[in-house]
Amino acid sequence: MDIQNVSLFQSFSSLDVYHSNSDKPLPGIVIIPGGSYNRIMERDSERVAITFASHAFQAFVVRYPVVEHKDYQAAKSAVAQAFDHIVAHADELNVDPNRLGIIGFSAGGQLAAAYSNIAHTKAKFVGLGYPVIKPTIDDRMGVSTEDVTQLVNDNTPATFIWGSFNDQVTPFNDHILPYVQALRSHDVPVELHEFSTGNHGLALANKYTGIVNNDRTDEHMSEWFNLFLNWLKTLD
Repeated sequence: MDIQNVSLFQSFSSLDVYHSNSDKPLPGIVIIPGGSYNRIMERDSERVAITFASHAFQAFVVRYPVVEHKDYQAAKSAVAQAFDHIVAHADELNVDPNRLGIIGFSAGGQLAAAYSNIAHTKAKFVGLGYPVIKPTIDDRMGVSTEDVTQLVNDNTPATFIWGSFNDQVTPFNDHILPYVQALRSHDVPVELHEFSTGNHGLALANKYTGIVNNDRTDEHMSEWFNLFLNWLKTLD
């Protein structure tokens, strides 16, 4: 695997490329980590990328502006620029643009949802893990975001969502539920897994992410990854 970092036009933003050698173009996954705009969480970034790479994906991680440079609109621009770069260099990256998707965690889930709903989005499928959907925690994050349920439209790509009923950061009724309702109102294909165990911020919820996440794991919630891979097969 060849790992590179590519600067984006958006200030304080870059794209990590986890490029795998392959005899043919592979599906791609663009990962948008969480971290409440205070950091790019390793649990949501490098370790998720390597896990997807081990399942024959070309994997990418968007590093958007955080800490003193944090800005929701700038982060959205970074995500869009990342997709433009990947599609423009699809041949050399050995990625199939028709099988290029996005996955976001927590605050990154809000960015992933926002990008998936823009006109002419280049994302063909979407994964949202315990996502921020409404601007209910803007004060906590120190940014001004938006209600992404209002962005859903008839062209929004098929979406897979998972979370935990124990989540008090982005409670189901306030975030995931209204987004699923918005998707359904536009007949967007959606699959939802709301686990009875686990919590917010578990990433893969296994030992691989647990060792950089205060040993936070949940065997049951970790099934989201295999469920996501199987769901993707239904889209082919």
